[in-house]
Amino acid sequence: MAAAVRLLNVDPAVPLEAIAAEAGLSRRSVYGHFATRDDLVREVTLRGAARIGAAAVPAPSDDPVVQLAELGARLWAEVEHVRVMAQLTVRGPLMRDVGTALAPLRAFLLETVRRGVADGRMRDDVDVETLAHLVEGSALAVLDEATVRDLDRAEGHRLVMLAVLGMVGLGWQEAGELVRTTPALALRTPEDRS
Repeated sequence: MAAAVRLLNVDPAVPLEAIAAEAGLSRRSVYGHFATRDDLVREVTLRGAARIGAAAVPAPSDDPVVQLAELGARLWAEVEHVRVMAQLTVRGPLMRDVGTALAPLRAFLLETVRRGVADGRMRDDVDVETLAHLVEGSALAVLDEATVRDLDRAEGHRLVMLAVLGMVGLGWQEAGELVRTTPALALRTPEDRS
């Protein structure tokens, strides 16, 4: 599975033979676990989505704006090292199955936006469900940009928070100040997150 993730992140069309070789297995051994290459890709994709969905939800916060920014930062931390695979996961042929795996995360996002609108901390001129969907889209736009431009980890971390905060109505200066001065939003090393 780890070999598949590494190679699929570089080339989503990588052949099964290359994945087997990377794992130190024969193609026949891999076929003993997965009937087809598509079955292997599906398993990698769904496991990754479930892991991301479970790991990305931040601790509850009194401030829904901070909670939303932290959610964006945590998502970035989970996918920045597998950008191509993450992009394929949320926009590829398995996106419906992935949507099921990400349903709890999306429910958390919707509730955070709903709370932010009710508290007057987020814009109220857009339907809450639409706004939550647009927030998700703005985070995905950062993932797209990071894949195309090879943004470094720190810049992706900052941009995903600015994008989601801008979508919910914060001005660029207010969002930038919040990201710079809120300890919960600081970039953490992988060791800090575990």
